[in-house]
Amino acid sequence: MKRFNTTGLCVPRKHYMVNIDDRVDQIRAMVDEGDYFSINRGRQYGKTTTLAALERALQGDYGVIRLDFQAISTAGFSTEGMFVGAFCRILWRKRARLQMPVQIQADIKELTRIDEDKASLDKLFFVLADWCEESDKPLVLIIDEVDSATNNQVFLDFLAQLRLQYLERADYPDTPAFQSVILAGVTDVRHLCAKIRDEDQHKVNSPWNIAANFEVSMEFSATDIAGMITEYEVDHSTDMNVEGIARQIYDYTHGYPFLVSRVCQIIDEKLVGHGFASREEAWSQRGVDEAVRLLLSETNTLFDSLMGKLQNYPELRGKLRAMLMRGEQVAYVSYDNEQQQLLMYGFARVEHNKLVVANRVFEMLLYVSFVGESEADPGLRIAAGADQSLFIDEDGGLDVPKIMAHFIRDHNRIHGDSGERFLEEEGRERFLTYLSPIINGTGTYSIEEQTRDQRRMDVVIHWLGKRYVIELKIWRGERYHTEGERQIEGYLDYFGLSVGYLLSFDFRRAKEPGVERVQLGERVLFEGTV
Repeated sequence: MKRFNTTGLCVPRKHYMVNIDDRVDQIRAMVDEGDYFSINRGRQYGKTTTLAALERALQGDYGVIRLDFQAISTAGFSTEGMFVGAFCRILWRKRARLQMPVQIQADIKELTRIDEDKASLDKLFFVLADWCEESDKPLVLIIDEVDSATNNQVFLDFLAQLRLQYLERADYPDTPAFQSVILAGVTDVRHLCAKIRDEDQHKVNSPWNIAANFEVSMEFSATDIAGMITEYEVDHSTDMNVEGIARQIYDYTHGYPFLVSRVCQIIDEKLVGHGFASREEAWSQRGVDEAVRLLLSETNTLFDSLMGKLQNYPELRGKLRAMLMRGEQVAYVSYDNEQQQLLMYGFARVEHNKLVVANRVFEMLLYVSFVGESEADPGLRIAAGADQSLFIDEDGGLDVPKIMAHFIRDHNRIHGDSGERFLEEEGRERFLTYLSPIINGTGTYSIEEQTRDQRRMDVVIHWLGKRYVIELKIWRGERYHTEGERQIEGYLDYFGLSVGYLLSFDFRRAKEPGVERVQLGERVLFEGTV
């Protein structure tokens, strides 16, 4: 029986997978054109699985040399001779599968034995050119995990040889050369080059300035996800709402391959017997919410990599914090280095020419991290934790009006003399700080991205299959307040809810703090004022 896989290569006969044939066909078209290019995406974005599928698709018409630079140790990149030896040893181990001509085998073996001080890239590329010339099929070179070559000049020299081969082929079509070269990894090769050598030294003659743009989308659409779980449904007959579940998973993940598979894997393997009586119950809206909650509570290699990057690059952390906690709108600038790193490492994407966080799961992870690291309001965090049991109603749901009332009381007790400017910047962060220990371990919260700006923010609490929508806003006058009521009505319609919540940070001296129940037609709105 197949299963969902989140570790290593996905294999169609063993794992439930999204059909990536269309993506492979698009990449195949670039190979047919003779392009040299890079595929750089975030960790666990399906790059290796895609390359394996591409290799299978190319094998009828091309000789494919697929290597992984993880097989070369740090020492293997230290000198030109060490690199040539390590590179040839990889080729030698794969000689049978690569259908290497006999003479090429002998030449490669010789390079694995040659003294380090006598091995050179020009000798390696002389052998590779002979291989291209002798091969019955055009050769395609694919190198995965090219990030392993970070911080060494040898890698730049290797790229320069590939570039020279490409340019000579353009001038003289009979020149033996690879049909296509594909370099894959998280870090853009151009960024690696900049780290190894100052940009001013090579921007005119960059060793990878011949690369074609790679514009193939590798995210999964809701339709892609539906196709994968349809295959699961055929095997297990859960009678799930395939399209609805696929859309919900997409809304959380924006199609990030690892997150999609991990949510499905948690539903399939961890929920039954833990709050869900059967697979039929688990494959539901509540099951997806619970899978996301469990995902956010675990440690995994993707989250470790992301949070590690934020420790190493505090400027990226600052940019994300401003976007999420302060509602800063960031116009996309293609040559902004910080933005390019956020895109490259998978934190962000471009939408309507603005930089936004890549998906809701990452947003939720970052909110928890940012709120957890805040030392501005230890008093609020302590007060909320002490009163946690008071906020659960008799049906096991959240008593949100009581949460707002206690927050207003505790906030005014601790921060009653704060000025407007401070509250404008910190008020919403304080509420999230207060909310986190209340729902921690049982629920999660997310922010509706279209409302995340410097004036308002809609918080959606996910709690045991229920949703609560709280609009947080700065008081801007009665007219704006009325508009806010209408806006939250729209969100109640979207989520199919009859009760909503509005929390205003009001700087008028004549304000009346507290929580008021307001009837809006058939809906009820609880309005709190801080």
